[in-house]
Amino acid sequence: MKKLQLILLVALTTGFVTKNFAQHTSYKIKNGFSLGGGLTQFDIITDNFDTKKGDGWIANMTATVDIPQKWFNVSYGMQLSENTISTTGFDLASTLAAQDVEYKIFTAQVQFLWHAKPFRTSHFTIDFGPMLQYNSDLELSDDQQEDFILADFDTVRASAVKDLNNFNVNGTIGATLGMGFFKVRAQYIYGFTNILGALNDSDFNQTLGRDFKGHQSMFAFTGMITF
Repeated sequence: MKKLQLILLVALTTGFVTKNFAQHTSYKIKNGFSLGGGLTQFDIITDNFDTKKGDGWIANMTATVDIPQKWFNVSYGMQLSENTISTTGFDLASTLAAQDVEYKIFTAQVQFLWHAKPFRTSHFTIDFGPMLQYNSDLELSDDQQEDFILADFDTVRASAVKDLNNFNVNGTIGATLGMGFFKVRAQYIYGFTNILGALNDSDFNQTLGRDFKGHQSMFAFTGMITF
């Protein structure tokens, strides 16, 4: 019986304190939702390939918690993108002239961001935070380039270089600018994990014995409509 009375007392006290705090709070936390899309520029920073940045697209959806009296807001959401990256190869069947061999890669990123407000307003924020990413393997944009020999190797065909680490951890930093229902965001995303690690176990590397290391590098420019 005493335990029941104690539980009731704690519950009543907690409820009173919570209600009293809410009555004295001078601001309201606002929740928002946004949809956006834009363009990307993707690369893999590595010494194993001579890579060239490629363009792509990105779409995102984000839930934001706006805290007016704090120096920051927070948000969480998901981004989907398809990107391209290329390297140099040779078509031995027709000509020895060097050509760009382009690959496609699809990524899905879950992010949690802090949005610092240097001017105490949500019209401009500096954004940063971690990301968890799932990405596809590399896929040739042009199937006719399957038998091309990559310039960085003497015997490796373009179709053989496809395996990637499919789960990676990234960090991002950027800025958001806008008023009302429309905002624009610029983001740089860097991969902390070795996205090329799976190539170490590929069939062609059993002979080469190379140590593949690479980190994702992506710029994203998006426009967002908030609700």
